[in-house]
This record gives sequence, C-alpha cells and structure tokens, in this order.
Amino acid sequence: MNLEEKSRPYPITKEQVWEAFKLVKSKGGSPGVDGLTIKEVAKKPEKHLYPVWNRLSSGSYFPPAVKRVQIPKGDGSFRSLGIPTVKDRVAQMVVTKELEAILEPEFLDNSFGYRPNKNAHQAIDQARTNCWNYAWVIDMDIKGFFDNIDHGLMIRSLRHYTDRKDIITYVKRWLKAPIQLEDGSLLKNEEKGTPQGGVISPLLANLFLHVVFDKWIEKEFPDLPFERYADDIIVHVGNEKKARFALKQIRARFEACNLELHPKKTKLVYCNRKGRNKKRKVKHKEFDFLGYTFRTRTVLTKDGSLIKGFSPAISKKSMKKIVKECLRLKFHRWTQMGIHELSKVLAPKIRGWIYYYGRFNKSSLDKVFKIINWRLSKWVFNKYKRFKKRKVLWYARKWLREVAADFSYIFPHWLHGFTH
Repeated sequence: MNLEEKSRPYPITKEQVWEAFKLVKSKGGSPGVDGLTIKEVAKKPEKHLYPVWNRLSSGSYFPPAVKRVQIPKGDGSFRSLGIPTVKDRVAQMVVTKELEAILEPEFLDNSFGYRPNKNAHQAIDQARTNCWNYAWVIDMDIKGFFDNIDHGLMIRSLRHYTDRKDIITYVKRWLKAPIQLEDGSLLKNEEKGTPQGGVISPLLANLFLHVVFDKWIEKEFPDLPFERYADDIIVHVGNEKKARFALKQIRARFEACNLELHPKKTKLVYCNRKGRNKKRKVKHKEFDFLGYTFRTRTVLTKDGSLIKGFSPAISKKSMKKIVKECLRLKFHRWTQMGIHELSKVLAPKIRGWIYYYGRFNKSSLDKVFKIINWRLSKWVFNKYKRFKKRKVLWYARKWLREVAADFSYIFPHWLHGFTH
C-alpha cells in the first residue's frame, strides 16, 4: 500500500480495483446506463478505474442507476434483471471480495449457491442421499425473493458479522440505487429488494437467508438436514406429521421476516423407495431441484441388482429448454459449413449439457440427443445432393451413424455413446 493509499479513510487499494476489473472482464456482460463497454474500459483502464478507486477509498462513491431488462421465462412471464455499469460492477466486486472473506467462514455447509468450492452438483448429491434416508421433503418456493428482501433486516444481518464502515456504507447505497426502466424513467428503491444481476446481490442474498433460515432451522430443528442453493431450498423430514409441523413453523418464520412461501409451489413430497410402503394416496411424489427431477426410479446397486430408489434425472423443464435452443439455432440449415465447423459451434453447448445434466442418470439425456442427431441428419440431407436425390432422410441418418461410429470425437454426445 503506497502513501496515497495509506492516507485514505477506507482500506481499499488500487491493486484490489485492478483485480476486481479482471474478474468482471472474465465474466463479460453488456453495458449499463452509461453505455460504457468492458472493451472500452480495458483500453483506458487508468482513465476509468482510477476514479472508482479514488471514490471507493475516500467514501465518496455513489452507484449510478441500474439498467432494468426483462428476460422471458419458460412459462411466458418475464424476470427482471438489473444491469449495473461496468465501473459499478468493478466497485461491487471489490466490496464483494472483502465481504466474502468475512462471511465464508460463517456460512453453513448446507448452503451451496454462489460460494467458492461449492456447486449445484454437491447440493444435488447431498439431496439424493438425504432422500434415501428421510421419507419426506419440504419443497419450498419463496415468492419474489430478490424483490422482497427487507433492507432494514439486511443491514442488521450485515452489522452482526462486520463493523467495517466502508462495507456497510456501500451496501446501503447499492440497496437503494435507483433503477432505470425501459422508457428511461427512474424508479426509487427505498425499503426492499435487490436487483438480480448485481455482482454483490448473490452474496447479500446468501447472508440474508443464512440469518433468516439457515441459522434459525439449525437452532429450531437441528435434526432436519437441508440443501439451499441461493433461494432454492429443500428440507428433509422423517415423517409426515413432523413435516407438516416444520412447514408451518418455517412459513411463520419467513412471514416474520417479510417474506412469503408461495402457497401453490411450496409442497410436501413423499420420497417413495424400496422399504417404504405408504398405503394411502399421497398428492406429491416428485419435486424439481436445480434442473433435476427427483422421483421414484429403478436404480442399479453396486452389486448389480435393480431396486426401487428415489433419485434425480434431468427435469422435463430443463429438457424443453435444450430442445427449444436446438430449434432456435436451426443448424440443419447451416449447409455452408462443414461438419467440423458445425461442431465448433455446437460442441461447447452439448458439452455443457452433458457436464451439468449428465452427472446423474446420464441415460435420461437420450431423448435430447436423439433430437440433435435427427437435426444433424437433416443437415446432412440438406447439404449433400446424393441424399437429397433419394428424397428419404433414412439414408442421411445411416451415413451419419457410420460417421459417428468412426469419428465419435466430432460431437461430445457421440463420445458418450449417443449416436442414434
């Protein structure tokens, strides 16, 4: 820390700002209300980043408005995202890293979202184990969580873990940063909510639910394991009576903290597997968690026998998203490309789908990759005249299967045996 940095009231260095910018740059993203892009900041870093450090370290940093964009959801509705300016993302990243170092040792192991060395697969794997050991799941949905975070409770939670004036000051300012709507008008953000899309928002959400839910349930129901990924939460209970009681108490806890469990989406789920025999009918026997559906399935044991288990596989909703993306790309029309060029475009997407959804019950991806192979067959049919002349897709599919058998490295799903 040089003399100029030492003379500042807040302990933030130029090096921290530079490292924060490198992280922001690696994540990419569009410009905010000022229109300034990451490339423009990278070209003249001193011009753009020095003022960020100067204001952060002096206590005079005030965030500009957050640009609101509407992202379409699968059900036809829209989700609001807030896009801060590039310079504001850098400022948020500086404070996020400082706050993360304080909070990480405090967070519980059952919290998996947006944390170093934690991921969704760990949460799913733990949920799979707990579904085997506990007969009931409380599947929770917090109604409009990010839009309803109480600012007063958030600051109280923050003060519980740090007395650093700079962190508290800037978190307060970010919580109250105005939102620029699509028509250019500004919406004041006074009492509640934090825009999804901000760099610091996931950490603040984790802190809020750590206090409101994680620590509370650890104290009130220490025998009930749970998994939480941001605001996606499931709790495991041994019997129905206790599950209903726990849900009632959890609902009351959230209401006391100005949050509401969605009355229709929150449900009790019975995890039916070998050794369990619930005679009367149960309304819910499956649930979705992090893109997977947990339900009763036939599973293969280590000794090679088949039993009735309760396990995850890609959800119908996730499958529809992948199919929709394949239809949107219309790659069967990209006849100007060779097969290796086509692979360069499609392989990263396919690899990502296999990595995430193939971790548990990979064979359930068969339907998805059959659609991809069918589209590839149409590409062959459209590209090569010898197949078009025959006017039957079967010959193109036969040729593609032969290529997949001899050159399986071309597409990632072929390497995993999805060649038909």
